[in-house]
Amino acid sequence: MNTQDIKTKEDAYTAPTYARYDVALVRGKGARARDPEGREYIDFTSGIGVNALGFCDPAWVEAVQRQAAALQHTSNLYYTEPCARAAEKLMALTGMENMFFANSGAEANEGAIKCARKYSFEKYGQGEEGGGGRYRIVTLEGSFHGRTIATITATGQENYHRYFTPFLQGFDYAQTNNTASLLETVTDQTCAIMVEFVQGEGGVIELDRAFVSEIERLCAERDILLIADEVQAGVGRTGRFCSYEYYGVKPDIVTLAKGLGGGLPIGGVLFSEKTKDVLRAGDHGSTFGGGPVVCAGMEAVLDRFADGSFLKEITDKGAYMREKLAAMDGVAGVSGLGLMLGADIGGRDASAVVKACLARGLLLLTAKKRLRFLPPLVVTKEDIDEGLAILAGALAEAPEGNQ
Repeated sequence: MNTQDIKTKEDAYTAPTYARYDVALVRGKGARARDPEGREYIDFTSGIGVNALGFCDPAWVEAVQRQAAALQHTSNLYYTEPCARAAEKLMALTGMENMFFANSGAEANEGAIKCARKYSFEKYGQGEEGGGGRYRIVTLEGSFHGRTIATITATGQENYHRYFTPFLQGFDYAQTNNTASLLETVTDQTCAIMVEFVQGEGGVIELDRAFVSEIERLCAERDILLIADEVQAGVGRTGRFCSYEYYGVKPDIVTLAKGLGGGLPIGGVLFSEKTKDVLRAGDHGSTFGGGPVVCAGMEAVLDRFADGSFLKEITDKGAYMREKLAAMDGVAGVSGLGLMLGADIGGRDASAVVKACLARGLLLLTAKKRLRFLPPLVVTKEDIDEGLAILAGALAEAPEGNQ
């Protein structure tokens, strides 16, 4: 089928929940994809941070194909070798104690929320109304934690809170990088503080070190669990395996997804020594979580981080891309870490710029009226140069003014 045929069929038979561009992709390699007509696109999105190794990495493809031909699914009533190996490798990379396999970032965050509430329920008992006395979770304005009822409630952005009331109780929102707001928001009923150390959907905004230090102090003094949502920023995206490593903190719970499976749906809730035994048999579960095929893909991703050289490459390429962006006409500022970058384009319409880039052969994202860059971790400097040249042309033609 050509692009128009694909678009017509999908529009006819799938719900209109996405504001899609008029582009269909049929094949890819590394940081480049092609449409049915053979046109090439440089990819600065990696499927919103999912294709960590780019399109069709040979080692990843071989691992997934081999496992799919051997055993595709068993249920979590039984053990499988890929699950065991993948979990071991992830614990070695993060220093956490054990984990729960989920299918997505939202599901991982659901598991983290349940663990935090059960921890406080068991340790501090019931409240006056029979529920946990400490059950509230503080998140940050500008955060994004998922689209289930619990995680959309945890998300600190009002535009995601339309239509779906009533929401789950027990979430409070502090202003990002505002210590006074944090202190006002945390109460005796707070069981956890859940943060993205780099807010992706919130505009690629990293947390201030002093603000993180205050979160760490509060958690230590009051036995509040620190949950690190690393769904977008984790798996090497920022040049560290997890972004919290930049701040020298050790969370009690870590959530991962997106790049973890290299293109297959997987999520993980990682537990520290403090939380590793909170969820027990019957407390949580998943039909598809940790299946053999996705765990084989996860292994292929994790193997790239074995000796540290891959992280150094990500850091170097991120610095290169950041320097090029900062020097570009039309870019007023750059934020983020590693290959997770955001650009302020001085009042230009970010969505219009993305469409102009698409017409020139560059896949790009927006976040909070800014441009967002999440290229595959295997992106080359040649890819970066060609992609940024396309962006420069689009910015040169974009009108200035309020969006």
